[in-house]
Amino acid sequence: MAWRWVLAAVLATSSLSLLGSAFNEFTSDTLINNVVQDPITSRLYVGTVNTLYQLDQSLHSEARTRTGPELDNRQCTPPVTSCEEAVETDTITSCSSFHPSKDILIVCGSLYRGIWFSEEPVYVEQAAQGRVRPGNRPCFTKKGLMTAVAVAVETEHAVAFLGTTLGEVLANSDGHSESFLQACHLKTDCKSCVAQKDPYCGWCVLQGKCTRKGDCPRAEDDNTWLWSPNQQCVQIQAFNPPNLSCRKTKQCERSLICCAGCIACVTSEWQCQWNAQDHTCSDRDDSVDGVHIIKADSCPQFENPDPHLIPVGHPIPISFQGKNLDIYKDHTFKIGTELMKHTEEEFTFNEGLKFNFNGYEVMVLYNCSLGREDCSLCKNADPKYNCVWCANMRSCVYRKLCGSQEPAQCPNPKITDIIPRFGPLKGGIVVTIKGSNLGIKEEDIKKVTVAGVDCVHQGDRYSVSTRYSDSGGAESHPWPINQGVVEVEVEGGRTGRSEVLFTYRDPIPEKVSPSTGPAAGGTVITISGKHLDTANKDDVIVTVGGTPCKVLSFGSEITCETGVYKGQKVPSETLSVSMRYGKSTTKDVPGSFQYSENPKLTDYSPKNIQRLTASHLSLSPQGRGFSKAMTAEEAQAFVGDASCKVTILQDDKLFLEAPSTQPRARSKRQRRDTSSDPLDLTIKFGNGEWVVGSVNYERKYEVPLAIIIPAVIVPMLLFIAVSVYCYRRKSQQAEREYEKVKHQLENLEESVRDRCKKEFTDLMIEMEDQTNDLSEARIPFLDYKTYTDRVFFLPSKDGDNDVMITGKLDIPEGRKVIVAQALNQFSNLLNSKTFLINFIKTLEGRPDFNARSRVYFASLLTVALHGKLEYYTDIMRSLLLELMEEYVHSKNPKLMLRRSETVVERMLCNWMSICLYQFLRDSAGEPLYKLFKAIKHQVEKGPVDAKMKKAKYTLNDTGLLGDDVEYCVLTLQVLVHGEGPDVTPVKVLNCDTISQVKEKIIEQVYRNLPYSQRPKVDSVALEWRPGSTGQILSDMDLTSQKEGRWKRLNTLAHYNVSGSPTLFESVIFCLMPTEHVHGVPVENALLEDDKVFHLVRPVDELDDVKSKRGSLKAKATTKAIAEIYLTRLLSVKGTLQQFVDDFFRSVLCSGAVVPPAVKYFFDFLDEQALKHDNVEEETVHIWKTNSLPMRFWVNILKNPHFIFDVHVTEVVDASLSVIAQTFMDACTKTEHKLSRESPSNKLLYAKEISTYKKMVDDYYKGIKQMVPVSDQDMNTHLAEVSREHTDTLNTQAALHQLYQYASKYYDGIIQSLDEDPAAQSKQLTLRLQQIAAALENKVTDL
Repeated sequence: MAWRWVLAAVLATSSLSLLGSAFNEFTSDTLINNVVQDPITSRLYVGTVNTLYQLDQSLHSEARTRTGPELDNRQCTPPVTSCEEAVETDTITSCSSFHPSKDILIVCGSLYRGIWFSEEPVYVEQAAQGRVRPGNRPCFTKKGLMTAVAVAVETEHAVAFLGTTLGEVLANSDGHSESFLQACHLKTDCKSCVAQKDPYCGWCVLQGKCTRKGDCPRAEDDNTWLWSPNQQCVQIQAFNPPNLSCRKTKQCERSLICCAGCIACVTSEWQCQWNAQDHTCSDRDDSVDGVHIIKADSCPQFENPDPHLIPVGHPIPISFQGKNLDIYKDHTFKIGTELMKHTEEEFTFNEGLKFNFNGYEVMVLYNCSLGREDCSLCKNADPKYNCVWCANMRSCVYRKLCGSQEPAQCPNPKITDIIPRFGPLKGGIVVTIKGSNLGIKEEDIKKVTVAGVDCVHQGDRYSVSTRYSDSGGAESHPWPINQGVVEVEVEGGRTGRSEVLFTYRDPIPEKVSPSTGPAAGGTVITISGKHLDTANKDDVIVTVGGTPCKVLSFGSEITCETGVYKGQKVPSETLSVSMRYGKSTTKDVPGSFQYSENPKLTDYSPKNIQRLTASHLSLSPQGRGFSKAMTAEEAQAFVGDASCKVTILQDDKLFLEAPSTQPRARSKRQRRDTSSDPLDLTIKFGNGEWVVGSVNYERKYEVPLAIIIPAVIVPMLLFIAVSVYCYRRKSQQAEREYEKVKHQLENLEESVRDRCKKEFTDLMIEMEDQTNDLSEARIPFLDYKTYTDRVFFLPSKDGDNDVMITGKLDIPEGRKVIVAQALNQFSNLLNSKTFLINFIKTLEGRPDFNARSRVYFASLLTVALHGKLEYYTDIMRSLLLELMEEYVHSKNPKLMLRRSETVVERMLCNWMSICLYQFLRDSAGEPLYKLFKAIKHQVEKGPVDAKMKKAKYTLNDTGLLGDDVEYCVLTLQVLVHGEGPDVTPVKVLNCDTISQVKEKIIEQVYRNLPYSQRPKVDSVALEWRPGSTGQILSDMDLTSQKEGRWKRLNTLAHYNVSGSPTLFESVIFCLMPTEHVHGVPVENALLEDDKVFHLVRPVDELDDVKSKRGSLKAKATTKAIAEIYLTRLLSVKGTLQQFVDDFFRSVLCSGAVVPPAVKYFFDFLDEQALKHDNVEEETVHIWKTNSLPMRFWVNILKNPHFIFDVHVTEVVDASLSVIAQTFMDACTKTEHKLSRESPSNKLLYAKEISTYKKMVDDYYKGIKQMVPVSDQDMNTHLAEVSREHTDTLNTQAALHQLYQYASKYYDGIIQSLDEDPAAQSKQLTLRLQQIAAALENKVTDL
């Protein structure tokens, strides 16, 4: 047995007397758990199931004691004397440790939830009782039942951890003290460290901190580590000598440097010297000499930088004063700063020890425009910054950056808002004026008038240029309302007027409700009247008879909460409600509120309600103040457990509506008492509840049939008569509407005829236009790593910064070797099928492991196991078999593989992507790329709205530009800056925005380069040179056209770029950073405005108002004409039909090369379908469709940038989505019935769907008839793929990310492995614990 050689191995390493002789054996009747040796007597203590043995050196049994079985159960709480679930249970006896100084053996057992017991080894036969022999042994008592105990040895002292039923965890060391354990590092001085009496802590004298003994160096020396329970501290009184070099003691590492830096080195108290050649500091040595040895205050220095301030965007030379630089004669210096990043600049040496270097734009120290949006703020800047207001740039800039002189005065003030906009006639409130250029200091404010009334300026609330507050003056006009603008006069006679008006008016409170409330306060009263929202909420003070009333809401009505009434007379007299607006205006509502007594309940009648009918129940509680306490809606009444509606609430009585059917009793006791017919009647006021009496329900009388028949027939006859009358009225109205609509249709006929003729002409032209000009240059396929990164990890929540795309792990340099070794061990662990299956199932069983996490986890697993794709395929097959069993027997089989709801479904998608990569490059990639280029070409032939993302030529009706846009084709002669004199002709539209023109130029000029290597649109500028001068073109500038509140993006037509063949247009395409082009920041700022459009202006609220005024004829015309443009979809479809057919044939042609993975997986599905009787042929068809076309081809078709290095715009993506939907419809068995209400996208390819469906069926049949692919051939193919591409993937990053999931669900994985016998036999739990300990220092049970 295994425990025999374990025991022999322990004896061989622990007993020297047995060396060289034959091993003795000890045989136990039950399983041995552990062995502990007494280091003094060499006795062995063996813990087995239900028994504890004491053996001598020859393994002869000296004593034994029974520790089980005993009555116990996991559900029982010790003691188990009263537990019904207790049964005979074995105990696993374990000898935890032996305390040599105390001569105590610590024995633990699995019974009674692990309650421990300790005993002297000599008397082991008494250990089963859990008692300590009498004598000088530590004893500890504590109130409450002890539920858990653990024992450890620390610094040769036994420490017991005790858990009680009171929720306490206590520590006891040798029975002398009782304390809660605290962390050592939380104590910062010796006194607090020893005061806690923590047996695990002590004061480390050399380090000066509270630590455990093992963490303190030289802890074994006397007075070096002071144990906390000893209550001792060391105090240093004096030391000699006061300082000493670490090198002269010869007790330090030679790598230590006394000082750092030349000045700090030579001026330190340690007598150091500086070596200027190797830049090191060492002890002063008179034997070492030379000009490079500096011993005094003669360090080389750069001092007095000039200037100290560097503005944004302007290079400024900087000079330093050199000192003690003779030793560096004929040397070259370079300078670099943190702000300059990796930029370095050489010094130039001038006379007088001056060193200069040119400034750089990246040296940003201050920015004039930041926080100085207007002229006044700019002029208020500190003069040392040299900030000026540049009128041309309309911005605050550095003085030398402005090409014009700074204006002497700022523009006139501009007022943007007034708070509040209403004030009382007598003034006295604070008015806040917001705007710009409102002066530099408070003295600049010369005069302020509000609606013609002077205001007193409040300087303490003044904010430079943007805001100041004034106390409103009094208005003396006789009329009740006056309004006007706010005028501000600032220094220099400049004035500003507001566009909004300020109104003087008189607030008139008229009514207060409710009129009464309890003296305790808390009543919310509402004050209504006219113009109550005058001034601000903070300006209004409300009182009720002098008692403050807290204002809750402020508007057309004001609500406030009454305070506690402190008067002597209750109820009070009717009091006035006063409202004070500011300092001068007070309004009263006389006699509007009265404080009443707090409500009290004194009695009720009748005392007992014996028998009443349930239809009319009246109750009269006696007291006072009921209606003052609450309303009828707030009062509650119950008959049994049913609520009754309180209809009327008076000061001394209630009226209720009893339930129509008899409810149940509220108390459980009364429900069991079937003889008790009366039900309790309960009244509740707030938290008070009274049982008033009881109610009896009587049986209702039967209604005679003579009454029922007339009551039913008469209403039916009335209903029929009314219905006939309404029908005739509606019919006449419908005839009038028909004549009206007929007249409108006749008016539309001519317009429709003209537009159809125009669209038909465009259709014929486009059908004849061929797209044979597609470039035959090489197809920009992505490499394998980029392809898998995009397919597996895009879109990701981190985007291109995902660690799997960047491959950068944030691991400290010192741990990289350990982490790499641990990740290799984790990789080996993933290659265990038992572990991996348990890993995946544990994660899928957690509710927080959502769909996004499943997809990301499966992609990580694909990369991590890419080196063994045959093993990856085996795992996928096993999981698919389990998934198939689940769907076939408990779910709808047709839904399998429909969505990526499990890890294995995403693994299948990744597996297909890996296996079909070469097929894409060899076969299907070319027709797909031509289809993409053809769609892009067709879309860009016509206008494309840059803001609405709609195009004239598209396949998607939602992306169709439903307006007639006049445009013409221009051919620009493009000269690329810095690439020679060759001119490239580029076709553009005069309605294209400047960004669209730049995109087409880049597309044509760099057509032989992949998209990632081309310059981006934002990185280049477009310059138009019609003559000797040049003009930078941009999407938005100060010349942009405005239409109301909207701005139109600039186009070539806006700049009058003509398409006339007699005019030679020369356009230079400049490749330069956009920040070097003046005006680009202005353009970017203008583009941030939301009210920007390109071709079609969106309908806003102003247009909605205008449209409501329009006639029905105009509305009908607009709607009818909008549908006419759907004929353009047919034009684009006819042009692209050949490219769509070519792509479908390349994918769905079984006569050509079929990837072996497709044949292999389809055979696998067919084989599994035969094993289940309830799987139909249609179900297998759906499985194949979900696994290949839906899961792979649709994804590639909608995202060409996954396989090609191209950019897919939104308008092109809209057309690709229509083709992808057609592809999905072709792969389904469901017949789609089309009608006039069907979507336009489905109607577009309705004719071709039947052809495509036949292609899919033939494709599946052809694959089924092919020669099967054996497992050996498939594994060979997969091994070749692994060999070619695994080295390019971020395998280590994938393993690191996978381990994050293992760490997050660590406990669940450990539990799953412990419950799996196969995992236990392979020690998978131990291997995972070792990996966790290495990767994150996780404390394990190792």
